[in-house]
Order: sequence, then structure tokens, then C-alpha cells
Amino acid sequence: MTEQHEKAGQTIDFGYRQVDPQEKTGLVGQVFDTVAERYDVMNDLMSAGIHRLWKSHFVAQCHIQQDDRLLDLAGGTGDIAKLASKRGANVTIADINTAMLKAGRRRMDDLGLTHEFDWVNANAEKLPFQDNFFDHVTIVFGLRNVTYRERALQEMHRVLKPGGWLHIMEFAPVDKPVLSDLYDAWSFKVLPWLGEKLTGSAESYQYLAESIRRFPTQAQLANMLKDTGFQSVSWKDLSAGICAIHNAQKSVDTA
Repeated sequence: MTEQHEKAGQTIDFGYRQVDPQEKTGLVGQVFDTVAERYDVMNDLMSAGIHRLWKSHFVAQCHIQQDDRLLDLAGGTGDIAKLASKRGANVTIADINTAMLKAGRRRMDDLGLTHEFDWVNANAEKLPFQDNFFDHVTIVFGLRNVTYRERALQEMHRVLKPGGWLHIMEFAPVDKPVLSDLYDAWSFKVLPWLGEKLTGSAESYQYLAESIRRFPTQAQLANMLKDTGFQSVSWKDLSAGICAIHNAQKSVDTA
């Protein structure tokens, strides 16, 4: 599998379907409009509840320092922001989906934390931030939904300070035979049925399962990061490779 490049007249994957790139952005938006209020439930279902442990581990391994500036992309729910703030980060939450941002703000309101963060409606492919600004950029379970991932990675590189770090956590394609069979049965039979019961949209959960299978492997994503100009690229599998964390640094020599 190779990353798709921008070409006139090309199509791009939306799960297993091929669609116009602009259509994909709208279709992904519809998925998250549908699941925004049940997003935590969605991740509980997709990970059997383990995503909460993954997120705690993810933020801990970011090595955040007091007063670091952190941009959390696709961060509308506030989960990562809340954990990073506890470690001293000044967090900006950015999400392309207004329904997700509204749901996250309501959750943080309930905790009295809304004003702890800056909330920005933004597309990861065209970030409204100055160059060399953030110490960390995080994106959790969001990169696979971006239409042009290469463009988004370039933007993440641009807004990071020299020496800053990008941290990605994403569901990964599973290639272990027995685990893969069980995972497929769960993803394509159980999840859409549960999605229909919980949100009235089996199609949204079908897309989310398909999008994982269409996402680059850990090695392919690592190569994309290197091609973008990142260094010190590494990854770590979690839960037998169902999920993976990638870390990459912007060169200190970047002008």
C-alpha cells in the first residue's frame, strides 16, 4: 500500500470505496457528525475499552515539560488535551469537525476545564498557526481520516519548533493470522451491528473498520514521516499491533 498523491482527476479511498477527494472530506465529516456524542463509546467498542490505557501511555511517553506548547489535532473530545494539561502543557485543541468540538467542550464544561484549552476549528491539511510554534503535535485516531495525509504531515512539521516532536497513535492493520481473523469478525460483523443500535448508523462503524485496513502499515507510515523531513522516527506496537504509536522529531537544524 502506498500513500496517494494529489493528481488532477484522481480518486481517494473512503474505506473500501474510491471517491473524489473533496467528497471524502464531506463523508468523513458526516461520520463524525453521527458519532460525536458517542465517540468514547465508539472507541470503547473498537478497542474493548483499552483505548483509555493506550491514551494514558501515549501521553506519558511524549515526555512533556512544564509550559510546553502542544497542539492536539483531531482532538475534539479533549481526552489527550486533558492528560497533557495535567503534565503542564499549554494545549491547543484543533479539529475539523464542529460537532466533535462542541461535544468536547460540553464534556470539559462538565469538568470545569473548558477554559484550560484553546479550541480551534481547523483542517490538519492547512493549519492556521505560525511556523516553528509548538513543542509537540499529537494526533490520536485521526490521521487515517485525513484526505491528504502527506499534506497534513507537512503542516505538522511546519508548525513544530526545531527539535519539536510529532506523536501519532492510530489503529493499525493486523497481519497476524489468528488475531486478524478474530479482529475482522469483530470489526465487520459486531461493530456495525452495535453502531446501528447505539447511533442508528451501521455505515459509520463499517467505514471506521474499513479505514483501519486502508491505513499504511507501521513501516510505511515511518517512511512517510522520514520523507516529510522528520528524523529519529520510531514506532511501538500496542496490544499485539492492534494500535501503534509513532514518534518523530523535527530537526534542530531546520531554519
